[in-house]
Order: sequence, then C-alpha cells, then structure tokens
Amino acid sequence: MIAIIDYKAGNLHSVEKALKFINVNAVVTDDPELILNADGVVLPGVGAFSDCIASLRHEKLDRVVLKTIDKATPFLGICLGYQMLFEHSEEHAGNGGTVKGLGVFKGGVRRISGDTGLKVPHIGWSRLIIERPSPLLAGLPDEPFVYFVHSYY
Repeated sequence: MIAIIDYKAGNLHSVEKALKFINVNAVVTDDPELILNADGVVLPGVGAFSDCIASLRHEKLDRVVLKTIDKATPFLGICLGYQMLFEHSEEHAGNGGTVKGLGVFKGGVRRISGDTGLKVPHIGWSRLIIERPSPLLAGLPDEPFVYFVHSYY
C-alpha cells in the first residue's frame, strides 16, 4: 500500500487517482502509523512553500516524513512536496530571508531569476535532460518532454 500524506494541503486526490489508474493500492491519510508502515509514501504539494510546510508541521507530519525517510521506505516528493525536503526556500520568506524546510537535502529552493531569459512562471512542455539513471524514469525515452508549472527551482 502507498500512503499519500494528507497534511491538509496539496493535490492529494489527483495523486490518488493517478495511482489507482495504474492499479496501485493507495490511500490518502494523516495517520502516522499507516504512513510509517506503508510500502511507499508520497508527499504531494501545490501552493506556497511557507503555507505547506506550516501545515505539515501543524499536523505533526514533519517528523513522520523524516522517520519514513530514515527507514529507507521508498519516498516520492512531488512538486512542492519535493521542495519541502530541502533546508530552506526563498518563497514567501520576505526581506530576502528563507523559510525553513525539512533538511533532508542540502541547499535551498530559489526563485527563477528573470535574468535567465526564461518566462516566469515557467509553464509548458520542456525537454527533460536525464543526467543519471533512476528507477523513477525507467522506460522513458531519452530527453522526454514533461510539463512544468513553477517559479522556483
């Protein structure tokens, strides 16, 4: 069973529908024991970093995420769910500061600069350059097109 972490934010039911479409047993839950005993865990996310990390902490699921990762349970952070795994984010920090993340990965999430020549927010299909093999990308063609909607990296 795959646990989709319900921290009262994010695109929970879109992820649940996608997993069920491919015949994966998935459940949206905020139950720490269910999450900790799952075969795999998904942390989805849509919205603002500061709001989502605050909600995750308010629901006391930040500790559950860290315990799940420490147990080496397969874990997938999607969009903002991935970003929250970093040490910090510039999003909604104010005055050039940062909002603290979970610290699983070193570094932070930064706003895409207008100096890059990219339109911000970056919305649309772009080629994905795969730098090293990953089981998550198995079966995809070289440099597949994927859809992006983001202003941060």
